[in-house]
Amino acid sequence: MSLLFRLVALVGGLILTALIWWAIETGNFGAAGDWLFNHPWGIVTLVDLYLGFVMFALVIGLVERSWPSRLFWILPIFVLGNVWSALWLILRAGRVVTALRQASKI
Repeated sequence: MSLLFRLVALVGGLILTALIWWAIETGNFGAAGDWLFNHPWGIVTLVDLYLGFVMFALVIGLVERSWPSRLFWILPIFVLGNVWSALWLILRAGRVVTALRQASKI
């Protein structure tokens, strides 16, 4: 199961990295940001994105064993986004699967 988690995270992270690279090369970051902050669906998208970051940060906080490690993995999420989350999931898939199995026994 952890292999499947790692594979999905790897593929997702690579796809997202490619899309970010494409957007940087071809898009207008200023115009896109202006649209996001000035249109209702842009605002909803940003709130959804950052609430997702917070929820994933909570998962990391539960799985990581020390405060320095928690901070190392949580803080960059709000800048690097889900590429960072995917990297964490690739490295910690075993712990996540174990935690989910233990939680399901409760």
